[in-house]
Amino acid sequence: RVSFMNNQKPQKPTLSGQRFKTRKRDEKERFDPTQFQDCIIQGLTETGTDLEAVAKFLDASGAKLDYRRYAETLFDILVAGGMLAPGGTLADDMTRTNVCVFAAQEDLETMQAFAQVFNKLIRRYKYLEKGFEDEVKKLLLFLKGFSESERNKLAMLTGILLANGTLNASILNSLYNENLVKEGVSAAFAVKLFKSWINEKDINAVAVSLRKVNMDNRLMELFPANKQSVEHFSKYFTEAGLKELSEYVRNQQSIGARKELQKELQEQMSRGDPFKDIILYVKEEMKKNNISEQTVVAIIWSSVMSTVEWNKKEELVAEQAIKHLKQYSPLLAAFTTQGQSELTLLLKIQEYCYDNIHFMKAFQKIVVLFYKAEVLSEEPILKWYKDAHLAKGKSVFLEQMKKFVEWLKNAEEGNQQLSSQVE
Repeated sequence: RVSFMNNQKPQKPTLSGQRFKTRKRDEKERFDPTQFQDCIIQGLTETGTDLEAVAKFLDASGAKLDYRRYAETLFDILVAGGMLAPGGTLADDMTRTNVCVFAAQEDLETMQAFAQVFNKLIRRYKYLEKGFEDEVKKLLLFLKGFSESERNKLAMLTGILLANGTLNASILNSLYNENLVKEGVSAAFAVKLFKSWINEKDINAVAVSLRKVNMDNRLMELFPANKQSVEHFSKYFTEAGLKELSEYVRNQQSIGARKELQKELQEQMSRGDPFKDIILYVKEEMKKNNISEQTVVAIIWSSVMSTVEWNKKEELVAEQAIKHLKQYSPLLAAFTTQGQSELTLLLKIQEYCYDNIHFMKAFQKIVVLFYKAEVLSEEPILKWYKDAHLAKGKSVFLEQMKKFVEWLKNAEEGNQQLSSQVE
């Protein structure tokens, strides 16, 4: 038996040897794109710089050549003229072509024509979509290996492809690479990219694309940490001719700051922090984030009204509201130093009373309370009544305010107390 088993052993190496050969052949096929490159470059040399002919050649070649396996090589050639070595340089011993993005004219029209080549190719061979996104992410990481002119062309092309939906805005993550940011490459590239993107669409379309991939609040990361301020971003991009992008980022920053302010305010109120501390905090935030008094008074009103579980009975809610709002009057008064802020508050009260049906009859009582507490003054109330009110519940609220407004108009001096008629 021992002799028989020993005789069987030599069979095993033969079997594993055959498997090894097959695996090696597959490996060689997968990682040897030279022949593929030669076919593409030969075809591009024959088409010349006629991009219509280039698109037709690429369309036809997809039936004969393995685009799926050699997608990276294909896109390397179309962008840089040949296979790229790590870091973004062209391999010295490789053949190359001048029918590529990097060898083309550095202008928007030429890049639009090249964008059409990529569009047609990816529409025809849908499976190339993912490979192309990966290619662009890689090219962005290689930016330092390209010349300034090559970077400009790639930026214009990328902007156009983002605008027409061939690329997803998530590819911009590559620009947040630490070295690219540190050396100013990311910001300079972003200028050209956003110019061509906005040129194709507009800032609103750009904003939608950025929001979809949660990048609408990350644009300041194009700069090193010590320069990540709205002021620096705004100055850099405005000087580069992208004022709309600067304003968009400033607005985004302001929205974020306002949300943060509201959240913190509600926490301070629920803790019962002293009003003087809350007022100091709010004023510091206003200054730091350039938030207007009108915006702040709207946030305070919203915060004050959200801290209470309101009674569902109409006859009780007015009493509850007056008691609650009387307590917070000093806080609101600190941020109604301008007529416009008072008018903003009046409109917010009107909107709230209309949207919360139990408050419909409480509108006049709230306004009178705030008048007594010197949160609101005569002029903004009269302006609201005359022509600055909202359409929401207009007839109901104007009727409620009629007697009080008449009293305001007729009062000759002081307005120290409300007449018993208004009470």
